[in-house]
Amino acid sequence: MQARAKQNTTLGILLMLGTALLFSLQDGISRHLAQEYNVWMVVMIRFWAFALFALALASRGPGGIGTALRSHMPGLQFLRGAALIIEVCVIILAFVKLGLIETHAVFVCYPLIVAGLSGPILGEKVGWRRWAAIGVGFVGVIVILDPGSGVFSPWAVIPLASAFLFALYGLLTRYVAQTDTAATSFLWAGLVSALLITPLGLWFWQPMTGADWGWMGILCLTGSLAHFLMIRAYEVAEASDIQPFALLQLVFIAALGVWIFHETLRPNVILGGALVIAAALFTLWRARLAAQRAKA
Repeated sequence: MQARAKQNTTLGILLMLGTALLFSLQDGISRHLAQEYNVWMVVMIRFWAFALFALALASRGPGGIGTALRSHMPGLQFLRGAALIIEVCVIILAFVKLGLIETHAVFVCYPLIVAGLSGPILGEKVGWRRWAAIGVGFVGVIVILDPGSGVFSPWAVIPLASAFLFALYGLLTRYVAQTDTAATSFLWAGLVSALLITPLGLWFWQPMTGADWGWMGILCLTGSLAHFLMIRAYEVAEASDIQPFALLQLVFIAALGVWIFHETLRPNVILGGALVIAAALFTLWRARLAAQRAKA
């Protein structure tokens, strides 16, 4: 009864919008730093901050860090962390090679990949309507990639690989949630990611200017704050009610790309992105209906 009393959908939407804005700023700063320094080092420092944030949250929970570390599926938790850190490295590389706008226009298809893989991985039923939406979404991806044009770049498939990795991370998160708490999954993701990226980051260490250390500090701060807002959003509202608002990150990214990085918003990216977002929203709506029927 206490959890129900705390439900506040309006607050959850505002928190999710704040999360999307902060993640957009984080991606913009990541692109700036990755243009000047090695991607491995930038991601390593970012995930050091993430791991410290996860440890701080776990220490305040019931039983402290020791309880949060106890997992019934440690192998899958490790695989989750590995998928997350590889996904982040891949998408930051895409930011540098393609830009923020085109990367996120493709990446936003990850809910469609989650829907498509939820059957074989989680045993969930995916009806023809959601399969149709998945098909429309991937038509949108093809429109964005524009493989028939003379300017098509092989780098364009990188954000699609990142979307697959993030979808795998999300599916594994849902799978381990059968036995592990959210605090356990959050802590494992932070620690495993930091552990795996540290050897590479230290190997490719580069000295940074004082100004860029300032940007790195802002990157770590926005990342930690974004995760905190996201956790609070899911605490006060149903995930199905607020998840569609996370897609507004693409709007924030487009603004950053055009105004800060002087990227071009091409017509095929606008059209393809609209198809992908429409398909993702429809898929999330159908998933919500299925969850409501299951509760009934």
